[in-house]
Amino acid sequence: MHVRQTLRTAGTRPHLWLIAAAMVAAVAFFALKPALAAHAQQPPGTSAPQPAAPALPPHDPSGNGTGSGSDLAGVAPGTLTAGDFASAQKSEPFAVKLADLVNQNRLGINFTWVLVTGYLVMFMQAGFALVETGFCRAKSALHVMMTNFMIYGLGMLAYFLVGFAFQFGGIGLVGVGNLGGLAQLNKEWTWHLGGVDWGILGYKGFFLTGSSYDVGIAVLFLFQMVFMDTAATIPTGAMAERWKWTGFCIYGLFIGAIIYPVFGNWAWGGGWLSQLGTHGNLGNGYLDFAGSGVVHAVGGWTALAGALVLGPRLGKFNRDGSANAIPGHNLILAALGTFILAFGWFGFNPGSTLGAAGNGNLRIGMIAVVTMLAGMSGSVVAMSLTWAQHGKPDAGMMINGLLAGLVAITAPSGYVSPPAAVVIGAIAGGLVVYSVAFFENVLKVDDPVGAISVHGVNGMWGQLALGIFADGTANYGGLTAKGALFGDFGQLGAQAIGAVVCFAWAFGVSWLFFKALMSINVLRSKPEDEIAGLDIPEMGGLAYNWDEEFARGIWPMPPPQARPAASPLPAGG
Repeated sequence: MHVRQTLRTAGTRPHLWLIAAAMVAAVAFFALKPALAAHAQQPPGTSAPQPAAPALPPHDPSGNGTGSGSDLAGVAPGTLTAGDFASAQKSEPFAVKLADLVNQNRLGINFTWVLVTGYLVMFMQAGFALVETGFCRAKSALHVMMTNFMIYGLGMLAYFLVGFAFQFGGIGLVGVGNLGGLAQLNKEWTWHLGGVDWGILGYKGFFLTGSSYDVGIAVLFLFQMVFMDTAATIPTGAMAERWKWTGFCIYGLFIGAIIYPVFGNWAWGGGWLSQLGTHGNLGNGYLDFAGSGVVHAVGGWTALAGALVLGPRLGKFNRDGSANAIPGHNLILAALGTFILAFGWFGFNPGSTLGAAGNGNLRIGMIAVVTMLAGMSGSVVAMSLTWAQHGKPDAGMMINGLLAGLVAITAPSGYVSPPAAVVIGAIAGGLVVYSVAFFENVLKVDDPVGAISVHGVNGMWGQLALGIFADGTANYGGLTAKGALFGDFGQLGAQAIGAVVCFAWAFGVSWLFFKALMSINVLRSKPEDEIAGLDIPEMGGLAYNWDEEFARGIWPMPPPQARPAASPLPAGG
């Protein structure tokens, strides 16, 4: 018998409705802005026209005008140059047209590759949901599951409104050849210091309207949006079982709009960390191939700030400071979710080439292999350590060991060899075992799923590992990298700066943000709600509805305040 729970109040939250209404109005305005501009009456001109700014390539919402043969210069192996195409315009017009078609096909391959790998990354959301729900208690399972569900929509909304523009509004100034250049994204706030314009924040691409209404930009948006969502979902595990839904919703908008995009701009959007090589003589500047830092460490350090501000779950620590184990209710869900995540990582890392044709992108197979090997060694080491420590292997640590290895290889995956990947993953597997114990027993941080250790600690390890193990064999359109073991200590220096900045930004700003939410009483759940489980107090329903099995004594009885009336049992039952 299905019982619908109706214990939540029917009151509305006016402040949330106002926020939602404002966002809808803003979306409508920007969506209609091109049409309004086209129909607006122009004032009569009374002065000489001003000199026109250099023309950008027209944006291409149809896909018919993106890519010309001249874009092939320097892309594929051989001696094609821009001059070859210029001379062919007169002498070989058919070859020029054929080159246009070849480049459209190249871009078609790249677009397809990036979109399909983006779909795999989106599917990782299901993996995170299962892992976090399985590691938490049954009485809050629906609440945990739905935070993982709605962070997708909330984070995407904020990223669509402002986050993408903040992160990639100036990426066209650098260029993304694999996706046609993206020249329309050409606005970046800079800070002029020491004779250099250091990139700080993009400011073009809001709402994907105007000249940002472009097929190449759309591909980049989808791929980067699911990366943002991965970072956003990490804190939902560390903060599970003790926060209010209102606070969660505000957080989801904040990380998609501010926390993730700002550091993402500095690292991937042409910002100042990426410029440390050109202007700071530190290797090739801060590199983070698929996001050990931009995605995982940002999420992990945000999770640390949230867990610290929230405080531990009731009953987690005794008065003497010793910790009590609070087992998750279903490690089968957690293990299944981990396999989904491992599968999705084949999109996460190889997809970060942003293409499969030209510019060294045939390395995608190697990236997939090193990803797989690092996860393997992380799980084996975590299993071995816990087996030696406790006499039996720890299932939860085997799960987190695999994830730790995958997190650690994410930044260096495009630059390292298979043996190096095994070493990186093995170190990650050891780090996660000792890090979980350190945060719980020394710092007294309650992290129900181990997210801080998996993503924060091993995200930082991945950032540094690139600066150690990169072997210089990868060449992405001229971008190569060597780590300290191969003679470039400058690259390790750039990685160390990036790791420190990542922690300072994500942890520092998030701590202030969560403190503000705590001060207005929208973050921590009520003690009585936490004790009963957040499913009914916060969600108005249960993950697992109790049926006649409870009345028969097959399953433990729920708390009295959450127990529905049992239906009459048949005679003799």
